[in-house]
Amino acid sequence: MTSVVFVHGTGVRAASYEKSFARVVSGLGRARAEARVVRCFWGEEHGASLGLGGASIPVRTRNRGVGGDALLDEDDPLAVWALLEVDPLAELREFAEAAKARRGGGARAGFAPGRRDPWQETADKVRGLSLKAVADGGGSLGELATDLAPHLGTAGVRVAHEISRTLGGTPPVDGIEQIAARAVYALAVGLAEGPQGVGEPLEADGADRDTVVGALSDQLGGTDRGGVVAGAAKGIAVRALNSYLSPISSLAHRYRGRITNGSVPAGGDILRYQARGAGVRAAIRAAVREAAESGDGPVVLLAHSLGGIACVDFLADATEPPPEVALLVTVGSQAPFLYELDALTSLRRDEPLPDTFPRWLNVYDEHDLLGFVGEKVFPDRVTDLRVNTRQPFPRAHTSYFAHQRLYELLAPELPR
Repeated sequence: MTSVVFVHGTGVRAASYEKSFARVVSGLGRARAEARVVRCFWGEEHGASLGLGGASIPVRTRNRGVGGDALLDEDDPLAVWALLEVDPLAELREFAEAAKARRGGGARAGFAPGRRDPWQETADKVRGLSLKAVADGGGSLGELATDLAPHLGTAGVRVAHEISRTLGGTPPVDGIEQIAARAVYALAVGLAEGPQGVGEPLEADGADRDTVVGALSDQLGGTDRGGVVAGAAKGIAVRALNSYLSPISSLAHRYRGRITNGSVPAGGDILRYQARGAGVRAAIRAAVREAAESGDGPVVLLAHSLGGIACVDFLADATEPPPEVALLVTVGSQAPFLYELDALTSLRRDEPLPDTFPRWLNVYDEHDLLGFVGEKVFPDRVTDLRVNTRQPFPRAHTSYFAHQRLYELLAPELPR
């Protein structure tokens, strides 16, 4: 009788393991009724936990925002920068709306023939902004200005267009200079860093940022006075961003301790395994030995996610030959990816799988962003099997064992 040792992945504790174990028993029972499923539950003893009761989690300071629960405080200078991280032109649009409301309506005021629209003059200045003087100063501030300089023209054109579009033909009001400078800076940073996750974040603290913005504002003839309209615009913008973010981000800040504690099993297990993984591998060894001693047939390891990484490490460990395993089945696992990163514990990137390593089936779903393929990483040693759980990520990563097609694919592959 074939014994299938089921090794769970990250974040799993007793209740969820029992549910997954029952699914595996049921699924394999329909596809290979004679197969016996054996437990390998390591999460309780070797999983991560906050051993000091969350002493490392900062206590959130009191927020002076409206209602006490607002994510951003209108008096907090970081509030506007949080807004501009989401939408670099948002503050400028809110400024235009506040200016329109102050003059009592949306109608544009005309100007005498031959008189140049002052907003077009502002737009022209924005298009001509330069950071050469700051860049020439050298140091970390000069590096920041040098990084932003190639993107300043594009950012200036976009901000100038927004000024012309929203304010052109209306009476002048104070406070545009700093707002336009912040918008140009935020856009230039976004252009310099590229799409999220592609470019390197610029290294700049708030003091560097404020100095660069001040230099841009000075070129526009600005001061720090802001004006009534600018102040109103900031309040509107911050409240709008709070409304946009509060369902997620405000609650995340408010309940950080609870959220961090709840997320520890999933993320913490990975970190703990990388540093203290021997216990997990020992648990797998014990389960394999028990399965071999209590059964009269071959042993199969069926491992999900982090469990697959641990099984590959266990089977590739040259210091202590593992008990005989006839087949390894990894499901939604990152083991091939970690090998490519040279991050496996027991196998370096330039080392082949040992001769003692068993036949390896690697199951993945193209929609599972945590599932990887192994045939090109370990040629002739891994067979990839693709399934389609018809679930989006991240559910695709947790739906394998509820997918009967998985067991239908595995049934003919299991040794007898």
